[in-house]
Amino acid sequence: MKRGFTLIELLVVIAIIAILAAILFPVFARAREKARQTACLSNVKQIGLAILMYVQDYDEKFPPNYMGSWRDAAIDPLGYTGTSNYHWWDCRVLPYMANTQIWRCPSQSTPVSYGNDYGRPAFIFDSMPTLGDFKTPANTIMIGEKGSGGGPYILSGPYYACTDRHNGGANYCMVDGHAKWLKTEAGDVSAATPLSAPASAGYSLHPPVEYFYPY
Repeated sequence: MKRGFTLIELLVVIAIIAILAAILFPVFARAREKARQTACLSNVKQIGLAILMYVQDYDEKFPPNYMGSWRDAAIDPLGYTGTSNYHWWDCRVLPYMANTQIWRCPSQSTPVSYGNDYGRPAFIFDSMPTLGDFKTPANTIMIGEKGSGGGPYILSGPYYACTDRHNGGANYCMVDGHAKWLKTEAGDVSAATPLSAPASAGYSLHPPVEYFYPY
């Protein structure tokens, strides 16, 4: 006569499965996030290359932060549907891109602001520098991931607006065109950088301070 499982045996099996699930699910979640991080890094790299192609076409000058003309929100190429706003630098480099999907981080369900998830340090590019102005292009941020705030900017004024969405850090592309992940830090760095103090603790996220200095 065949003997079935006893209640104790079934409970033991269920407990083992639950323990394995508790161990493996976070591993799978980290693996999925790592894949999204890699896709996001590719986006940042492509945006950086588009900017450098623009630079080569315009006497090695980087695009201005914004132009004086206004853009129509109804036909905004990045899908921004708010009120009209300036013709930001991101629209200047769109002709050098195959599609607009690269402006969206796979870990973000909705755009951070203005139809995209990436921005550049406004204070570095306010004066429309040339490529030759940068003494350490391999260690100067050109593009990075936004955490919050308005406009296609990071490290801008009181709103540092960076993020730590990818395993405690974010992706950045440097002026020389290489892209990499940097660990995100928090705190007021206004005393040691050109930045203003953050508006609140929620806006104080930033990459390591050594990547701020352009010249």
